Amino acid sequence: MPTKIEIAFTKSAKLPAGVALLLAAKDGAPAGLSLLDPEGAVERARGVGKFTGKAFSTLDILAPHGAAAERVLLLGIGDAAKLDSPDWLKAGGTAAGKLKGVDAVTVFLDAPGVGVTGEVAADFALGMLLGAYRFDLYKTKKKDDGEDGNGNGTIKVTVVTEAAAAARKAFQTAEAVAGGVVLARDLVNEPANILGPVEFAAKAKALEKLGVDVEILTEKEMRKLGMGALLGVAQGSVRPPRLVVMQWKGGKAKDRPLAFVGKGVVFDTGGISIKPAAGMEDMKGDMGGAAAVIGLMHTLAARKAKANVVGILGLVENMPDGNAQRPGDIVTSMSGQTIEVINTDAEGRLVLCDALWYCNETFEPQFMVNLATLTGAIMVALGSYHAGLFSNDDTLASRLTASGLKTSERVWRMPLGPEYDKMIDSKFADMKNTGGRNAGSITAAQFLKRFVKETPWAHLDVAGTA
Repeated sequence: MPTKIEIAFTKSAKLPAGVALLLAAKDGAPAGLSLLDPEGAVERARGVGKFTGKAFSTLDILAPHGAAAERVLLLGIGDAAKLDSPDWLKAGGTAAGKLKGVDAVTVFLDAPGVGVTGEVAADFALGMLLGAYRFDLYKTKKKDDGEDGNGNGTIKVTVVTEAAAAARKAFQTAEAVAGGVVLARDLVNEPANILGPVEFAAKAKALEKLGVDVEILTEKEMRKLGMGALLGVAQGSVRPPRLVVMQWKGGKAKDRPLAFVGKGVVFDTGGISIKPAAGMEDMKGDMGGAAAVIGLMHTLAARKAKANVVGILGLVENMPDGNAQRPGDIVTSMSGQTIEVINTDAEGRLVLCDALWYCNETFEPQFMVNLATLTGAIMVALGSYHAGLFSNDDTLASRLTASGLKTSERVWRMPLGPEYDKMIDSKFADMKNTGGRNAGSITAAQFLKRFVKETPWAHLDVAGTA
């Protein structure tokens, strides 16, 4: 199990018995020196180590003579005036990475010249929670050479700041975010032999304890609904598919919900259009979109968000057995539109099209956002630094772009248009599931667009960032 961090906030601190972590702005004095370093030992070590407070730099001082703590860790934050929320997250993550083998740490945030607010303190603490994350569930032997330290234990963190009261309040939301992120990370990291569609659906069902309404549609129910596209992907696997419908009802009863739809291909061999063997083990993460959606629903419920939100997961496994669909097969989607399957490795859009249609018809949401590790083409275009954003609505696209910039979860809007739409016209059906190599991420989005009607919609292709 990963290291657990317990965080408390206080305005005043006693002399720490363990590690003292001191923040310092560039060329400024570290926080807490008057309490910790009456004899100037830390200051002398800072000079010898040429520590200037450069952003995210550290200086580890073991039991300096005259210092109150057993160990002092200096963490630079650079120009404090330029720091935004993601920077404070990164600072907290940097700190967590230096605390292997530690049982207790006292963090002094209020460095001279640094205006620490409750939000800043909460962001730093959130960064510590996320930075401590490890997935070592299946390691039967833990390293004892100090690299992983007490990776199965708990680090008790006391954050000292004048903004302690505000920090406690802000941290309630931050802690809910951390819970959702950790849930999503755990799901992406689970091996596919452990996490199939049924097991994934059970993880969603567990959100009921937080107040989320969860309904799970089986293969029989999806067949009655006419979800031929999703079921076509699943038919090559012995593991049955599931469609999970999660509802958080935190808003007014009359308010139409916001909707998020996730691609949940728990493992993707490519089907009959099988992928190359090299790197195929990473395809256990082809459910990253669904993991993001279930993490979102956890966070909304944990912080009691005042909104009505629907989260839908299309969960399948894409395998190449004797019952698998073939290139050239024609399937009928829930919408009634027919699809020629040109490439069985273009399966995510087949899952999403039925999930999107079901969502739209059932809930009539204000908008729909789907998330999917959909195409390798988006990685060619954007690498791992931006997710691809496709949308039929400028306002929704602008809001997502602004949110991405604020949180450093950046997106880049890609084009849609009739020229690209023609590339997925089929001779034998209403459309085909791929338009070929060129503009691959765009034609995938054009495919999905045919299943959303006039509802404001955005497709996030997170293949490079998930």
